[in-house]
Amino acid sequence: MTLSVRPVTCGGFGMHSWSRGLTLGVCALIVLMGTAPLLASDADNWPGWRGPGGLGIASQQAKIPTDWSAEKILWKTPIEGSGHSSPVIWENRIFLTSAIEGDVIEGKTAPDHTFGGQPFKHPQSEGGNKAHTMKVMAVDAASGKLLWSDTVHEGPVYDDRHQRNTYASPTQAVDGERVYSYFGAEGVFAHTLEGELAWSKDLGDIRSVGLGVASSPVVVGDVVIIQADEDSGDASFIVALERSTGEQVWRREREVQVSWTTPLVHEREGVTQLITVGYELAIAYDPATGRELWKAKGLDSNAIHAPMIIDDMMILTSGYPNKVIFAMPLGVEGDQSAADLAKWRYNKGTAYMPSNVLYDGLLYLTNDNGVLTCLDARTGELVYEGGRSPAGGRYAASLIAAGGHILMVNQDGDGTIVKAGKEFEVVATPSIDEPVWATPAVIGSTLYLRGTTHLYAIAN
Repeated sequence: MTLSVRPVTCGGFGMHSWSRGLTLGVCALIVLMGTAPLLASDADNWPGWRGPGGLGIASQQAKIPTDWSAEKILWKTPIEGSGHSSPVIWENRIFLTSAIEGDVIEGKTAPDHTFGGQPFKHPQSEGGNKAHTMKVMAVDAASGKLLWSDTVHEGPVYDDRHQRNTYASPTQAVDGERVYSYFGAEGVFAHTLEGELAWSKDLGDIRSVGLGVASSPVVVGDVVIIQADEDSGDASFIVALERSTGEQVWRREREVQVSWTTPLVHEREGVTQLITVGYELAIAYDPATGRELWKAKGLDSNAIHAPMIIDDMMILTSGYPNKVIFAMPLGVEGDQSAADLAKWRYNKGTAYMPSNVLYDGLLYLTNDNGVLTCLDARTGELVYEGGRSPAGGRYAASLIAAGGHILMVNQDGDGTIVKAGKEFEVVATPSIDEPVWATPAVIGSTLYLRGTTHLYAIAN
């Protein structure tokens, strides 16, 4: 049977992705010929973390609105609870997840953690001693009206989260039949587009050093992929669930410590690869069987940012503890984990949480303060650095590109729109009066922006 790739995909939080608006993440939808539903045009959908193909790039027809003033806001809908998951869009529906914090549960504690093989307790971990309600919801894209909301979990949670993270940080994936939501140890849930729960799956205990999960689901052919890297890596795994039933198709253990990034689906020379990135290793799997295709040396830093591809190279980045940017060939086979395959390297300009974007051959990097660096993605040659956003502030949401522009949004809700190209040029600095952690979505000339309390539709 032949796999044909159609990038339409999923995503991650925006801070560790929690930015992904924790980051992170990237996905792609691959259509298994003869089994998957017909898909609408990519121009009509933003089907997962960082949009079509998980690349952070909107369709060619899309444009980023430069004016976010009140008269340009088509609608503004309150969203109950909190969540850093990005909005995903299928035709006339926008899907979101949210978590609502409840009361302290007497005697409830989070599990113990290890990191680097040693006992570990993050000083900003919290929330595991309280009840939480987790919801999946759909909003009408034209009016902003809440179409449906379903409570999928109510009660205690397994683990803590970072105090700036949420229990609804992984971005959903939608394939035209169902929308898939991942809440870590609280489960995976599939709903029809009309809001009926199709299935749910308990993946067991998932430890993320008490900081929360952010990796987003990926739809590939007939399966939904979840990457669940834990603590020191003793229990890390990746699993494929049958997308119509939730039944496990395959599961593979992974010798990598906790990560917050989302797998990338890529087709090369007729072979579909599910590419995962970790601290120790980058590993590619056959998404149909879970067979390992190759492994290579990883980031040696936190795996949060989405990977990117140009020609026959994959570009990996990290912002903590080291600033890491390198390109490696995609033609590797077998175990290359001891080899340094980097074709070029750079060691400045990246942030802790926001993923970067590769657009028209140029790689745009942002640091935590919104300072842009631009590299030639094929050679690693510096094009410019020090492109400072007039808005300043701190950044969690990932970069996106559309219509010849790059958009970055800080945690205060201030946007900076930069002209794509070899010179740094700020086009506009619009803003909304609300903090933003989630990565935006763009369909046509409409921007969908999730703030901490509202979902916005903005169009010039």
